[in-house]
Amino acid sequence: MKIIETPADWPADEAAALAVQDRLRARVILDEPGPPVGEGRVTGVDVAYDDARDIVAAAAVVLDAATLDVVEEATAVGRVAFPYIPGLLAFREIPTVLAALSSLSGDPGLVVCDGYGVAHPRRFGLASHLGVLTGLPAIGVAKNPFVFSYDALGPRRGDSAPLLAEDGEEVGRALRTRDGVKPVFVSAGHRVTLDVACAHTLHLARRFRIPESTRRADTLCRTALAEARTAVA
Repeated sequence: MKIIETPADWPADEAAALAVQDRLRARVILDEPGPPVGEGRVTGVDVAYDDARDIVAAAAVVLDAATLDVVEEATAVGRVAFPYIPGLLAFREIPTVLAALSSLSGDPGLVVCDGYGVAHPRRFGLASHLGVLTGLPAIGVAKNPFVFSYDALGPRRGDSAPLLAEDGEEVGRALRTRDGVKPVFVSAGHRVTLDVACAHTLHLARRFRIPESTRRADTLCRTALAEARTAVA
């Protein structure tokens, strides 16, 4: 995995971060279909914070895409790299996420982020940013629609509705992964189409509302954060 921009190049303020987003957004690829559903590997990434101690823990959990069995796990702990600014959360998370991904011994395959891809005010959320930096196919599966709207969707698993910007652009989809349970919000990040991103999400969410990849990463990063708190206590 070749990282084209390292944490050492990270911006220090909002203006610099916006300039980085503008520069890298042009590299997002949305016309590749992405990996076939149920083949190869899928890696969930997530982070947990302790702002009081200025600590962030990231986890990367690699699953066999066919069986959803865990193949490999990695964590990394670091300092929060950027202040909290809505729309720029990737700058707080990516350095530590990259460290976790770099610790993996094998190819991560498709990366699934607990966040957004092009469903972002500047069309460059965490999944797009991480995908461009690593060259990996990436999608975002979020728990809320951020600033976008959607119409009512059916009650059954697989029902969906376009996630729309104010100008009517479809930036993602509200997707129901379980009957009668509130939807998740899927967007393409890099090197994956929206249709394929939704298909992967349904495949990965066999038992729970959220994909198994990010569900396991959420648990692992929280454990890593708790261990880091104990170490600095």
